[in-house]
Amino acid sequence: MRYLFFLIVLVVFNTNAATTKITAADLPNYSKRYNEKSDPFKDAAAAIALANKTHRNVLIEIGGNWCTWCNKMDDFLEKNPQVYQALHSKFVLLKVNVSDVNENKAFMSSLPPVLGYPHMYVSTSTGKMILSKDTAQLQKNGQYDVDVWLKFINQWQAKPIAATEHRFAKQ
Repeated sequence: MRYLFFLIVLVVFNTNAATTKITAADLPNYSKRYNEKSDPFKDAAAAIALANKTHRNVLIEIGGNWCTWCNKMDDFLEKNPQVYQALHSKFVLLKVNVSDVNENKAFMSSLPPVLGYPHMYVSTSTGKMILSKDTAQLQKNGQYDVDVWLKFINQWQAKPIAATEHRFAKQ
């Protein structure tokens, strides 16, 4: 009987978690738009703290409001809710502005070179950089592609911690 109760609770929890829809209102400001006045170091610290708390990786998106492909990527995500939901449920998105008004040179000098805009990096919740990604690789036939994006998200999301592992175990 105890196992049946546990199974019911598990099913209800998973059903509720799967139906929770992430909206722009749920996101921190650094995940919504490029901001020329924002401090990327402060935003990165907040994004890493949130990623650590929620067991996600950080997806750092470099670009700006001036960037045509950055705007196309935002439109693509808006028009493809399955990608939008997967992205925001598995990553903390950090948008970092690079523009004529604010190049964020100090922050950018700490990253591998940008190949074009937008450019993405994946960081763990401890701040370890694990990927530098040209977003052109998320396209098929010159357009952002749902399947390519979902494969990317699934490949680079934070790996679940095994029940026998402890996140902060002594080494």
